[in-house]
Amino acid sequence: MNKKEELKKAVRKGYAKIAKSKNTCCGPDHKCCCGGGNAIQEISKRIGYTEEEIKIAPEGANLGLGCGNPVAIASLKEGEIVLDLGSGAGFDCFLAAQKVGEKGRVIGVDMTPEMVELARKNAVEGGYKNVEFRLGEIENLPVADNFVDVIISNCVINLSLDKDRVFKEAFRVLTPGGRINNYI
Repeated sequence: MNKKEELKKAVRKGYAKIAKSKNTCCGPDHKCCCGGGNAIQEISKRIGYTEEEIKIAPEGANLGLGCGNPVAIASLKEGEIVLDLGSGAGFDCFLAAQKVGEKGRVIGVDMTPEMVELARKNAVEGGYKNVEFRLGEIENLPVADNFVDVIISNCVINLSLDKDRVFKEAFRVLTPGGRINNYI
């Protein structure tokens, strides 16, 4: 196994562990970096999520793993198709779904089977019919050409070892005039 594959495997393993524990990188007791019971919500507020946004998503969708609020900067419109790169447990997808409405659609892509499973469970529990989650890598998106209007991401591109490939894929799946709004 080459160095890139080893690193990808380590990232996948780490996020699988988080998905299985249904907690942040801080672990079930939040002691390593967070310091408290509602630490995820506090971290989320500090990086740009409102109290209302934090409450919208199903419990377990917000794992406190992002570095900002990509939905807040995306200027999403009703009816748009949104793609979330590295969607995790679905938090940003659920926020985007509120913005694009029933006529819109949100697709989350994550490379970790456990995260995709958790996100799908969260979508069912939250009653989100306009959100779907696909297993895949952001360097090889499981999305048709010229299909999405907006791409969001919450600090996942920085984990890719082939960022050029990520952006080539992003431009492949964007519709003409589509846009990328993300925290790299």
